[in-house]
Amino acid sequence: MVKKSSKLWSGRFTQETDKLVEEFSASISFDKVLYKYDIEGSIAHAQMLAKVRIISDADTQAIIKGLKDIQQEIEAGSFKFDPALEDIHMHIEHRLIEKIGEVGKKLHTARSRNDQIALDIRLYLRDTIQEIERGTTALQNTLLHMAEDYIDCVMPGYTHLQRAQPVLFSHQLLAYFDMLERDRQRYLDGLKRVDIMPLGSGALAGTSLPIDRQYVAELLNFSAVSTNSIDSVSDRDFVIEFVAHSAILMMHLSRFCEELVLWSSAEFNFITIADAFCTGSSLMPHKKNPDIPELIRGKTGRVYGSLMALLTVMKALPLSYNKDLQEDKEPLFDTANTIKKSLKVLNRFLENVRPNREVMAAASQDEFMLATELVDYLVGKNVPFRTAHAAVGKLVNFCLENKKTLRELSLEEYKAFAQEFGSDLFQRLSVEKAIESKKAYGGTAKENILRRVQALRAQKSGREE
Repeated sequence: MVKKSSKLWSGRFTQETDKLVEEFSASISFDKVLYKYDIEGSIAHAQMLAKVRIISDADTQAIIKGLKDIQQEIEAGSFKFDPALEDIHMHIEHRLIEKIGEVGKKLHTARSRNDQIALDIRLYLRDTIQEIERGTTALQNTLLHMAEDYIDCVMPGYTHLQRAQPVLFSHQLLAYFDMLERDRQRYLDGLKRVDIMPLGSGALAGTSLPIDRQYVAELLNFSAVSTNSIDSVSDRDFVIEFVAHSAILMMHLSRFCEELVLWSSAEFNFITIADAFCTGSSLMPHKKNPDIPELIRGKTGRVYGSLMALLTVMKALPLSYNKDLQEDKEPLFDTANTIKKSLKVLNRFLENVRPNREVMAAASQDEFMLATELVDYLVGKNVPFRTAHAAVGKLVNFCLENKKTLRELSLEEYKAFAQEFGSDLFQRLSVEKAIESKKAYGGTAKENILRRVQALRAQKSGREE
């Protein structure tokens, strides 16, 4: 157990910290994941202190060697963590002093744990956002590959979960591609506000020592240096923004997963999932459950909760730093882990999904989904849209009352609802024609999808160069 005298801030205290207070205040159980970023930032800080001659080159080299040895200890699993040392910063600094003696006490010159943790989180988020961007791109590539493989697969499109108009399965998949692209762009845009170097802000007021913050930023590859020391240590809007972007991404994944669950049910039977990606029932031997999309759908609420937790923590904090900010890490880390795992497992899941083409095609033959084609037909005959819409609505009602399909009606029956109907209308009454006619930019026509796939492939190649 660490003795009271070992606490690096204990100089003005006359009593040891209460054990319950230590346990309640400690964050090491979760912030230890920041160890490599804390060490990376500390090495850059030591190099800067030497550059401006606050400490000697020899002291700097001893500090850097000690920090690298500590990183090896942590990664080898031999490092001892103790709640009495509160957080990852105190653990590393305490161990550094143990290893190299008095020289280790010079490392914390011109910095505070307040600007130190702000730096660590920004370094962590910078890596995390780039990893999530790669995971999002991988999922997009799978969707794009599926769109190419199943370019001719037809399915019913839905509004209000009611059959609406026939579409290409590839068009449905690329809808999620576009959602993911906006998610990817949101993360990359947020990265600009993460990539700001806060170290050198001190506890809140900056420092009177002649530090070189720009040099630290260069060493750590930051694109900018924070401009206000109070703001630097006290705000976590960049964390909230990351979690907000993550909540939107999880919402998109959840919507897709909801469709996968529906499509895999006996009522739809639109897709078949490989057995390795489903589970069975402990009671019902016939069950094959789509647990992966269900879990992702469920974990969405977890990310939403993290967003609300962070907003609530920040909503009434006076400037500058407050201990409440310790509560930013668990929601952040949990969100990052949830996003990364969800992207990875959904990508693998989709690689093991196959559409049941015949079932989808049969469902697409619901003739009333072609009613809009009849409206467009009449509009092409100079009938006002609202007049055409009303006429076709009455025609559909007539079919329902007389238990007839659109194809079973005679031309004379069609003319009873609109004299503009001619014999050529029957050419419009096919799923293939309906899809082929949607050539307006962004529509479901196959030629549109092929152009879109080609453009996305070109973008992907350009991004990889």
